[in-house]
Amino acid sequence: MKTSLCLLAALSLAAIVSAASNNPFIGRWALTLPEGRAGWLGVEEKDGALQASVLWGGGSVLPAAGAKVEGNRLIVTRIQKPKGKDGKETIITETITATLDGDAMKLTTVKRNQAGKESGQAEFTGKRIPPLPARPNLKKVKFGKPIALFNGKDLSGWKTIGDNSGWSVKGGVLDNNAPQEEGKPHKRYANLRTEREFTDFNLSLEVRVPKNGNSGVYLRGIYEVQVADSCGKPLDSHNMGGIYSRITPAVAAEKPDGEWQTMNMTLVDRHATVILNGKTIIDNQPLLGVTGGALTSDEFKHGPIFLQGDHTSVSYRNIVLRPVVK
Repeated sequence: MKTSLCLLAALSLAAIVSAASNNPFIGRWALTLPEGRAGWLGVEEKDGALQASVLWGGGSVLPAAGAKVEGNRLIVTRIQKPKGKDGKETIITETITATLDGDAMKLTTVKRNQAGKESGQAEFTGKRIPPLPARPNLKKVKFGKPIALFNGKDLSGWKTIGDNSGWSVKGGVLDNNAPQEEGKPHKRYANLRTEREFTDFNLSLEVRVPKNGNSGVYLRGIYEVQVADSCGKPLDSHNMGGIYSRITPAVAAEKPDGEWQTMNMTLVDRHATVILNGKTIIDNQPLLGVTGGALTSDEFKHGPIFLQGDHTSVSYRNIVLRPVVK
């Protein structure tokens, strides 16, 4: 009897493993959201259950409330709790439904409020992200001659993204002046990007973050290395030098607000290394997808260096890039 039970348990486990491995939705997906924004979907089998994580344009990668397969459809549920003018929360349930055609994904989204009223219906697309390559041997990677991206005199070689630019140059420093009025809604400012685009590279720069400052350096316009006043805070992927909401620094190396800090960032084969103030805080770690605010969800396109300016004031200088030579 015991032998039969053990055999039955083994067969059941094998069936579960087989079902998981045959689930075509499992994997990572680059999404082109409604209005063309960049998104990301990750689907995995964990502890016998299907789980999903979603990046919806800006912000962080967040776990979905639910994920299941019904027939040939993947159904992902997200719960949102926006506050009204009276400060009360409203529960909004968003249902994302996906179907596959090979490595292409077609998706629809619809939202329902507590009364069951539907809104926000939209269609969008996704594409399977190929498996990550092996961790590169950075000792064997060849880098080309240094390219000074910032000349210390003006904004030559750069252009703004969005309106209301606070960017200017003075005394060899690239400043973003983004004042806010207390008690009023956040005022948005323009971001800044290089006119040139790149593939893999090493990028070094100096940055000065004010008290409560928040900016970011986007590698190839898609992976944000966080710039923030986080000195003294517990380790977190949203801290200075982290890959925003994806990779947490191994150690804290940031300086107090108002001090110049050095950042050295290497991007090779979808792996990132970050050295902050001389300490390696991210060591050749894999990038599972783009981060919030990415210019595109396509991880295989050339892209610019993109400095975030829409949050707070920040200063940069000595921005130098060395491209990888194949």
